[in-house]
Amino acid sequence: VSQMPHSCRLFTRCEGYWAELIQEDLTLIRGVGESVSFSCGGTQPCSGSYIYWYQKKNTETFKPILRFDQNSRVAYDGYGHPQKDDFSALKTQTGCELKINKVKVDHSASYYCIWDYHIFGTGTRLFVTAQSVVKPVVSVYPAASRVHVEGSSSLLCLASAMFPPVVQFSWKRQKNNGPLEDLTSEEQLDLRELGYSASILLLHQQEDSSYKYSCSIKHEGGTVEPPLRVAPRKCSG
Repeated sequence: VSQMPHSCRLFTRCEGYWAELIQEDLTLIRGVGESVSFSCGGTQPCSGSYIYWYQKKNTETFKPILRFDQNSRVAYDGYGHPQKDDFSALKTQTGCELKINKVKVDHSASYYCIWDYHIFGTGTRLFVTAQSVVKPVVSVYPAASRVHVEGSSSLLCLASAMFPPVVQFSWKRQKNNGPLEDLTSEEQLDLRELGYSASILLLHQQEDSSYKYSCSIKHEGGTVEPPLRVAPRKCSG
């Protein structure tokens, strides 16, 4: 099983305040000949800074596509990318977009925006196919009992049978029918295998008895949120 890095929003310091790059789309599906745009937004984008766009295919290294000047709104594409004429860039209210007017099969890849070489967006993966979006089937289970003897318990959230096969997990908890609280990613481990993705949430002994837990899965077909789950009982030995 391969560990899947957490999808996160990344920050960098810029002229006295924090700048943030956000790529909201995990995946996009397009047919041959259709157009597609990849968004790269930010909170408090830095004045006078550049946004770089890179393409990453599964078996290849990162390839620079173009550099976009947020002030002059001019794109420089002299990096030697073999498909450079297929791409254009434009400014938005919070950042910029990379656009392909007519998608080809060879455009299938992940696309990342980068702020001044310092910080990466989380990337958007493009699937060029006629296949339709299929939302994931989601199940939540108690994790293996061998974890319980360590004074903790855990829950497993499994997403399968989806297309595209890319999801983002997040966990929430609820105490005594109160409001839902977001949990930090430090307590979860995300895994990806062929045909499914999973997230394991570690529960501490002092907190799990009074909480119910919810796993939320972000997917191109929409967000899936199974019912709240009571934490599993721990073994006493």
